[in-house]
Formats: sequence, C-alpha cells, structure tokens
Amino acid sequence: MTERPAQRVPNRQLAALIAEAGFSNAGLARRVDQLGLEHGLDLRYDKTSVTRWLRGQQPRGTTPALIAEVFTRRLGRRLSAQDLGLDACAPVYAGLEFAATPEEAVDIASGLWRKDSGSHAELRKIAFTPAGLVVPSRDWLIGRADERVGRGAEPSAARVPLQGRASVPRQRQIDRGPGQRVTGGDIAALRSVSELFRTLDQAYGGGHARQALVRYLEHEAEPMLRGTYGETTGRRLFSAAADLTRLAGWTSYDIAAHGLAQRYFVQALRLAQAAADRPYGSYVLVTMSRQAVYLGHGREAVQLARVAQQGVGSGPPPVVQALLHSAEARGHAVLGEVRASTASLVRAERALGAARPGDDVPHWARFYDEAQLADEFGHCHRDLQQYRASAQHAERSLQLRAPGYARSRLFCRVVLATARLGLGELDQACALGAEAAQQAMEMRSVRAVEYVRDFERRLEPYRDASAVRTYRDRVAALS
Repeated sequence: MTERPAQRVPNRQLAALIAEAGFSNAGLARRVDQLGLEHGLDLRYDKTSVTRWLRGQQPRGTTPALIAEVFTRRLGRRLSAQDLGLDACAPVYAGLEFAATPEEAVDIASGLWRKDSGSHAELRKIAFTPAGLVVPSRDWLIGRADERVGRGAEPSAARVPLQGRASVPRQRQIDRGPGQRVTGGDIAALRSVSELFRTLDQAYGGGHARQALVRYLEHEAEPMLRGTYGETTGRRLFSAAADLTRLAGWTSYDIAAHGLAQRYFVQALRLAQAAADRPYGSYVLVTMSRQAVYLGHGREAVQLARVAQQGVGSGPPPVVQALLHSAEARGHAVLGEVRASTASLVRAERALGAARPGDDVPHWARFYDEAQLADEFGHCHRDLQQYRASAQHAERSLQLRAPGYARSRLFCRVVLATARLGLGELDQACALGAEAAQQAMEMRSVRAVEYVRDFERRLEPYRDASAVRTYRDRVAALS
C-alpha cells in the first residue's frame, strides 16, 4: 500500500505578513517579479502563484529570498525566508554584503574564494545586480577604518644574543597553518604574486590564469588572514588581500562572469577598508564603475566614480585624480551626456598634466599615463559618436601604449576601427577590425571577443560591400 504524500499546511506566517503589508496576491507577485528583474531573473509569478504559497507550496530557487526582500522593503525591518514560513535558500545578495567587522569580512571573502575554486559552475552564472552596488558604496563612503585588525601582538624587537652564544634562527613551517605568524616576507610574496597575475591578465586575458589566482587566495591568503599579526602588519596584509581579490574580480569580469566579479569587487572594497587604505578603496569603486559602463549602466557608473572622488577628496596624487575623473567621463559618455563627459575629461587631463616624476604614485595607479588618458578620450568620443576625435585619440593611444598591454591595445584598435567606420572609411575600418579579431583569437578574454562582435554588428549595414566580405573571409579563416 503506497503512502499518501504529506498534506501541505497553510502558510499562516505569510498570510499575516501579506495582511500587515497591505498587499493583494497580485500585488505581491508583481513586486517579486520586479525585484527578480533587478537580479536578471524573468520570473513571471501571478496571483495564482501566491495562492499556492499560502496553501503551503514552497517556491524554488532564490524566490524565498526575493519574497523576504519585498517584505523587508515594505515593512522597514529585516525579514528572512524563515520569517515568512518559507524554506531557507542562498540569499540573493550573498557575497554583496559589506561586513560589519574584519573577521566577518575574512569569512565572506574566503567563502567566496573556496566556492569559486571548486566545481561551482553556477557561481559564474550569477547575474550582475545594479541594486547591489548601493549599500557597499554607501557604507564605504560613510564608514571608517576598523579600529583593530591585528590578531596577536606585534613581534618584539629582536634580542641581541648573549656574548659567545650562537643564535640559531628557528625554521619556519613550510605548510602554513591557522595561527601562524605573518611576516613582511609573506606580504611581499602576496604583492609579487599579484603583479605576476596582473601581467598575465593584461597580456593573455582574464581566463588564462584566473583559477590559479583563486586557488592562491584560498590556500595562501586565507591562512595568512587567519594567522597571527599585529596592527601594522595586519593593515598591510588586508591591503595585499584586497588587491588580489580585486584582481580575481577583474579576471572574472573579463570572462563575463559579471555577478561573480561584482561580489569580488565588493569584498575587495571591504578588505581595503580594513586596511585603512582609502585610495585603494576608490580604485575598487572605479573598477566597479568600469564594469557598470561595460554593461550599459551609465548612471550607476557615474555614481560609483563620484563616490570614489568624494571618499578621497583632493588628497591623492594627480595620477589618481585623473583616473577617478576619467571613470566618471566614461559613465557620462555611455549616457550620451556630452557636456558632463567633456568636463570630466578636461579635469582628468589637467590632473595628469599636474603629475611630476617624483610623485608618490600607488603601484596600482602606475598604468595610468598619457596612453591610458588617450584611450579614455577615444572611448568617450566613440560613445558620443564624435568619430574624428575618437580616431585621433585612439591612434595616439596605440602609438604610446606598451606592447605588454595587449588586451588594452586590442580594445583601442577596435575603437579606432569603429571611428573609421563612422567616418565612412570602410576599408581602413575592416583592416583594423581584422587585426583585432586575430588578436582576440589568441586571448582568453570574453571582453575581447565582445569588442570584435560589437564592431561586426556595426558592419551589418555594409554587409554587401567588398571590404566587409573580405573581412568576413579573413575572420572565418582564423577559426
């Protein structure tokens, strides 16, 4: 005799909250659908769906967390899925939290590293969430550096050995374990590894060594963060960890894992706060702004760039100020705001012009030079459909840019091809596009491929032209 399925129990908790919020069934369904769209989800719930939930059916996936968020916004207090009588699931904003303490920041960041280094392919499919940018950037702007990050006292000054007695240094453990003391050499190693992965990313694309970087964070950086260190060493450690985490986000962004990249950037921002490294935090926000530009979220890009500027004031060296202003310019350009974009570009140009050889420029800003500024001008003028100016600046950037920045050179070459196309110079545009397509084939960069595809979409009105047919034949021969 077969058992009958368990009878569903009406969800009285959900019913009570619907009444408190003043929702109709259709109204709740509509709000859940709208919130889902913010997270890149096409849900299509209706009043019948809510009726089923009230009868005891459990919604699947991230829907319980979405429903909880709808009630949280409506009622002004934090509610979980369990508070609504629903099964718990992974929070919609998992990884986007701006931790309250350094310890919590380490827990969230390391959890992200571990999941990403495993076989969690779904993690790379998480959608980018514009709404998830607001809280972290706000908390960074109004927040202060943590009062204490150290785990144990600073090492005491080295003792002078007694006369006539040999001093034999203790051998350090090869395998790092929890609680082991972190040294200056450990932090120098983190910095060196960061430069190595940065160079690989610039030359070959984010997909080339991204997984190795994530595993390094899991197996080397996390044990250090859970080790023993004083305040000074701790700040330096958190700064190095922030840099590596931002780079993990950058390489994720380059392979189009945009939701994952966003989460890495948020955690890098929090680690930078623990490091009391305000300028680096502004750089993380600029990185987030660039991702928003790429995804077409111009308004969010401008807001992030402005928060970065407000957070550091007029203190940073001119090169950093130029970087911040040009990020804002890119956001305005995506929105088609000519005057605002031009004004930001002028500020960036003036700031870079004020830079001097002896300036103390942070290591992460040293890439920003005349070539990078010209690249920013070229992109902005392209987005504003000012093709002659775009071509001039793109050509200058290509002349000045070092060969090691292969991906940046590819992007700029596509910008130049697009500008030539906009000027009606079809033969030159196709020749430049074909060169970029060949370079993209040699990289593990989704962004590089997308730049080329964008150019090809712009070629579509000229598909019957001889130059375009030749371009297609050349590109087809590459595959």
